[in-house]
This record gives sequence, C-alpha cells and structure tokens, in this order.
Amino acid sequence: MATVLPPPSKRQKTAAAAKAREPVTAPTPPPEASVRVQFRDSDTNASQGPVVSVSLADLRPNNLSLLLNSLLGRTDPSERLPYRFLNPLGDGEFSQEKVIQAYLDGVATTELQLDIPCRAEAVFKVKAVTRCSASISGHGEAILATAFSLATSSRLATGSGDKTARIWDCETGTPVHTLKGHTGWVLAVAWSPDDGILATGSMDNTVRLWDPVKGTPLGGALKGHTKWITSISWEPYHLREPGRPRLASASKDYTIRVWDAVSQHTDMALTGHKGNVSCVKWGGAGLIYSASHDRTVKIWDSKSGTLVQTLNAHAHWVNHLALSTDFVLRTGFYDYKGKSTVPETTEGKRKKAKERYDAATAGAGGIERLVTASDDCTMYLWEPSRSTKPLQRMVGHQKQVNHVTFSPDGALIASAGFDNHIKLWSASDGKFLSTLRGHVAPVYQCAFSPDCRLLVSASKDTTLKAWDVRTGTLKENLPGHEDEVFAVDWAPDGERVGSGGQDKAVKIWRN
Repeated sequence: MATVLPPPSKRQKTAAAAKAREPVTAPTPPPEASVRVQFRDSDTNASQGPVVSVSLADLRPNNLSLLLNSLLGRTDPSERLPYRFLNPLGDGEFSQEKVIQAYLDGVATTELQLDIPCRAEAVFKVKAVTRCSASISGHGEAILATAFSLATSSRLATGSGDKTARIWDCETGTPVHTLKGHTGWVLAVAWSPDDGILATGSMDNTVRLWDPVKGTPLGGALKGHTKWITSISWEPYHLREPGRPRLASASKDYTIRVWDAVSQHTDMALTGHKGNVSCVKWGGAGLIYSASHDRTVKIWDSKSGTLVQTLNAHAHWVNHLALSTDFVLRTGFYDYKGKSTVPETTEGKRKKAKERYDAATAGAGGIERLVTASDDCTMYLWEPSRSTKPLQRMVGHQKQVNHVTFSPDGALIASAGFDNHIKLWSASDGKFLSTLRGHVAPVYQCAFSPDCRLLVSASKDTTLKAWDVRTGTLKENLPGHEDEVFAVDWAPDGERVGSGGQDKAVKIWRN
C-alpha cells in the first residue's frame, strides 16, 4: 500500500503564500574585470607557478584548482590534486563574493597582485561515519582508552576499569582476546609502530606488553613506577635500533621511564617534574616531550636522558600535548589506504617511515611543532627546536582544555574543552578559525579523519558528533551510547571510528 502524505498545515500554507509573494531578484553579475593572481603555499609562502590574469567571474575554487594544476604541469586528469584555497584578504576559506566585494568597496584594485594561499589535500576522501555498525559488550566497567591497529581498521584495542584490555574484531563485532594481568584500571593502550606489540598502562603502576595476534603477555609486568601510568608513547620506527623497540611511559610519580621492550628493563628514568606527568610524546627528531601538572613542558634527549629545555608559559596544569607529526609517527611505514605496499625488509620499512616523517615536516621547515592544552583555559603553540618562547597564545575556551590534536597533514589543530565546544586553529600561526557548537556537555576527546576533512568528537552528553572541518558545521550526529563517552579513535585507514565510555559498550561506527 502506498503511503499517503498528510495535507499541509495552516502554518505551512501561510509560509508558502508569503514566499510566493516575495519578489525574485536576479543575482548581481560580477564586474567585467581581470585580476593578477599568484598562488602561494599556505605553509611556506613559496610561489606556486607564475603570475596569471584571471577574470573576477572565474574566481571560483573549482576553476582555481584546475588552473593551478595546469600551471604546475598536471594536465592529465589522473595526476590532478585537489586544492584548498584560503582568503587572500583575511582569515578563513576563499570566497569569490568576498574578493569581488573588496574590489567594489575599493579595498583592492585590479592593478595589485592577489596572493592566494593554497594547500594540496589528500587525494582520497574519507566518508563521514553515519551509523553504528556494532555495539559490543564484554567489559565489566567503563572503557577509558581506545586505539585502532595501524595495519587494519578491523582490530581495535580498548582499556577498561575492569582491569583488562581487550582486542576486538570490528568486521564481526566480536571479542578476539581478553588481556588479563593488570590489578588496576587500564588507563592507556598503544600499538607499536610496526603493529607487532600492544602496550597497556594501568593504575597498578605497571606497563604490560602483549602479542596482539595470540593475545598472550610478552614477559611480565614492567615495574619501576610508584604511581599510576597516565600515558604511553613508542619510539618512532625510523629511530629504532634493529631488534630493540623502546617505549616511554609517564606516571603520577612525577617521572617518565624509557623501557626496552625486549629485555623489559628500564633504559633510563627521566626525573625533574614536580607534579603528575599527564602526557608523553616521543618525537621524530629523537626528543621526548612531557607535560605535567607542575605547569611545565619538559623536553628530553632520548639517547642520553638529559633535559634539553623546559617550556614555561601555562598558569595551571598542562593536561595534554600533541605533535604536528603524531600521525606519521604513529603509523610509521603504513600508508593511507594501503595503496603503497609495505616494504619487506627492515631497512626498507625504516626508509619508508623516515620519508613519511620528512614529508610531514617539510612544510614547517623540517621541524616539529608542539601544542599544549591546560586547565588555565589556554593553549600554546611552540617550535621548541627554534625557541623556548611560544609562537602563539591560543585563547577562546571558557573552561579547561582537556584534549588537543593536530590534523594528519599538520595544517590544523583541534581542541576539546569542558565548555562543551571544539575549536579549530591554524597550525602554522595558531590563529583561531572556528568553533564547533553542538555538544551540551564537556567534550573529552576528538580525532581527525586521515584525509583531514572530518573530525569526530566524544562528549559527556552521551553522543559522538562528526564535523565538516572546512565549513565548521555538523556533518552527522551519532547518538547510541547510554552514558558519557570517554574515548574515541578514527582508524588510520579511515574506514571506522571506535568509541567507548561509561556504558561499558564498545561501539564501531561506519559510513
């Protein structure tokens, strides 16, 4: 039986009649004038191709993308790259209307050269997650940490308050391994860059290593810390000595310990903080970065264990830090979508990982940028290898900033705060771009899609939300959890999002 639509209501009829009475005005055609255009790389400010003359009527992003590809010699459609253009006369995205209005207002003239910042985007496109494909029960308490395998989005690791970590098969929505051994909440999970070892950190003051294929422990607990483990970071693959993977763990005992994963001994203990160490990151240049509740960020030499420098700026606890190279350091020699094969030799893998790291830092002059988030409601952008003074103080959040992350291409920064908002910033200069409003409770974590076009956020309001980064608008609302969502991760291949929280259920989200 066909569905019969109900007749329009009186309000709908009145609105339709009012719309019909409105006069239709034809859009104002753009002025018949040409402008000299110079494309420039938005990160390095280097010119891209020669100066060309373009009519104001043709200043649309699609036309500009075709023009720039042709200027750079990419005439074959298969070779063309998608480009993102920024506003040459201010902040934000490129807009033909804004440029034309500037010429009509006399702000700009056709005699002057128009420098248009541009940035190449990922060739492939990740689809926004729209539905929960699996809701998996198994944990007996809240889920506190999630992390996808680097090789495939079909494996997800979670840590829980039930003192176990679990590995899940996301294809079938079933548990693969339950990793038992900890005697306290599991607060951190981290895959090694070659995907061969899973590390877990717990409130029982220990780190444990696991074989993710067999689900068996690799040796005993790594003992040395005297309080909770808060964060774990593996040594980047291109820095690793053959057959000697290492990892760093941060603890509430004010120290960071560097472990040899094979001998399972402490290589060195980094002491100097005067408060809980909340986050640790192992950078691609051989430096270890640690954030602490003593309001400082310390940078250590991973070979000698000596303190290189201390960054002082925050007025309260430093909750989290992120590196502009986090994504390529996490994924090592694994590439987007698996389009390029994984090298067979160790030396080939190391070379591939180094090439990816070098490409990620090329736009910033070969250095890593660092962003820190604090309870003082601010963030700071740093270039530690150049200066101990911050590049930018990033203000706008009204409450504590809990989590911060760089986009995989290192061009954007997203911050999640207890003021219910996510904010986007430019990673090159720390300038504010937009606020993503929609959550009605504190936002705990956020994660970018591998193509940098989307962002997913997890909140105390029981929902996840997927956002369009370019427009700053809500793409998908993802209800389903029955309580607050503590942890979220977007798989490196872009296929899935995994989340967990107070309701003890692991949820897998797909397009």
